[in-house]
Amino acid sequence: MIKSDKKIKELEEILNKDNNIVITEAIELLRKEKPFEGAIGLLTAFYDKTDDFSIRKTIASFLNDLKDQAICQEVIEQIRKQWKTDTISMLVSSCWQSGLNYSDFSLDMAKVFLKGDYITAIECLTVIEESVNELSLVKKDEIIKMLEESPVSQINEKKELTRELISILKR
Repeated sequence: MIKSDKKIKELEEILNKDNNIVITEAIELLRKEKPFEGAIGLLTAFYDKTDDFSIRKTIASFLNDLKDQAICQEVIEQIRKQWKTDTISMLVSSCWQSGLNYSDFSLDMAKVFLKGDYITAIECLTVIEESVNELSLVKKDEIIKMLEESPVSQINEKKELTRELISILKR
């Protein structure tokens, strides 16, 4: 991943235009470029503020198709921020759909699992399940302890989901 203030500024200018065609084309062009720092943050912020279904779908599709492992850190940084619920859910969904290895961020996923809504929790469970074989016993135990001690784990809508996640981690 490269660092380019010029590319960030160009993308920011395009996203600030009121032209959905230009914005969609710019996002599609990002697929052909080498990933650069800050692009995920700009796209996430735009996703969070726009109501345009087509652009939201384009951004989600772009994130789902990420193939550079170095991008994971930037995606997780966005997940840690205070975005709308559907934005967080989209970001977490992109983690497992991209096929990238998010095992280093399983604790973050468990925190989002507890904090997020039911749909986001399901997405987090999927990400953790995809990387469970990469987790050390210590990391698994740390996540299990956090889940078991959280009062959120006992909320009816997440109770069974939490049990399922703990079961996955104990395998």
